[in-house]
Amino acid sequence: MSITRSILQAFTWWHGSTLLTRLNTWRKGVKVGEDEAGNVYYTDRENKRRWVMFNGEAESSRVGPEWHGWLHHTFAEPPTERPLVRKSWEKPHLPNLTGTPAAYAPAGSIRKPQPKARSDYEAWSPE
Repeated sequence: MSITRSILQAFTWWHGSTLLTRLNTWRKGVKVGEDEAGNVYYTDRENKRRWVMFNGEAESSRVGPEWHGWLHHTFAEPPTERPLVRKSWEKPHLPNLTGTPAAYAPAGSIRKPQPKARSDYEAWSPE
């Protein structure tokens, strides 16, 4: 890990967990599981507090629905013990892509490389 990254993580939460969060996790945390994105989930010994240590940027939309339910005490058991039942029509979880090149852009958007040609509209031009 580079020195710059270490300094950023020690003092800013948006670059990952802070030094105090890592210390608290080391002292009181019990690892419960890990998701496909590499995020690691913890609880305290009394199972009262639950938290996540993000793999990379701390972005809450990167937490899938099964772990989100566990973090917010909707589910008593973590998905490692009792997996969430998936419906056949459900799409896989995606983080919020707003502000990234992969963000949704409707047809005709200027963010598309080649905007769709419109045949139902003619630009006004003054006479």
